[in-house]
Amino acid sequence: MVQRRSTGTGWPDAVPARSPGAGGRVPAGSGEPLDTAGVPAPDSPGAGVDGGEDGSSGAGAGRGARRVSTAGLMIVGLLVLLGFTLAVQVRSTSTDPTLAAARQEDLVRILSDLEAREERLRQDIAELEASQRQLTSGAEGRAAALEEASRRADELGVLGGSLPAQGPGLRVRFVAGREPIRASELLDAVQELRGAGAEVMQVSGGDGQSVRIVASSYLLDVDGGVEVDGVRLTGPYEVLVIGEPSTMRTALNIPGGVVASVSGDGGTVIVEERDVVEVSALSDPSQLRYARPVS
Repeated sequence: MVQRRSTGTGWPDAVPARSPGAGGRVPAGSGEPLDTAGVPAPDSPGAGVDGGEDGSSGAGAGRGARRVSTAGLMIVGLLVLLGFTLAVQVRSTSTDPTLAAARQEDLVRILSDLEAREERLRQDIAELEASQRQLTSGAEGRAAALEEASRRADELGVLGGSLPAQGPGLRVRFVAGREPIRASELLDAVQELRGAGAEVMQVSGGDGQSVRIVASSYLLDVDGGVEVDGVRLTGPYEVLVIGEPSTMRTALNIPGGVVASVSGDGGTVIVEERDVVEVSALSDPSQLRYARPVS
């Protein structure tokens, strides 16, 4: 039995009619979409896999596709979140005005200073932990406490400027050129030395007067010289500093630093490393008016 279908040319084409029961095939006139072979299209309702009549295999494949789709969405979401986090981090780092404007030499110096400071802090932590163990060791705790208190008093006296000190360090001389040495240049030297790990410093003038540099020290330009903590000094100036010599020398000689600044004015900075530097100038402790220790 055949059905005739018009092709629009006037000649009928013979198409074999599909029997409703032949191999689970769907009749051509059932209203379902057909492919070129006359079988239901893959996306039509009820179309099974491998000719299944109940469509169970197709449903399993659909669930698997949904699981794969869900996992893919989760992966995409995680990647988007990671990209957003990296973008925020890069943007926050790149917008730091201090680091963005710094030169490579300055960044190297900052890194070196941070590493030196980290090493000093590690040593301080180790010493404090050792002191704690001694203070809690029972019978020897009292003697260890007295010894520790005496050592701390000496350290605070050196840091506060009330005791003289000695140790390895630098002797730095500032000789003026066509321009006099300014207070800002001496202050830059003090700050660079402190950043490089300087522990004790004093500034001396050509007239033989010396001033101990402490946390509250200040420097001002005055007629014919520089005033340091109220004492007028005249050039040439000399800074004696105790600390790690090579690190402090590197800090003074960074491009654009104090040595370059003085040289640009025609002056000279002479840096000498010494095994023993004696800092003998003392600072009178200031009387506290407002600050009180926390009890």
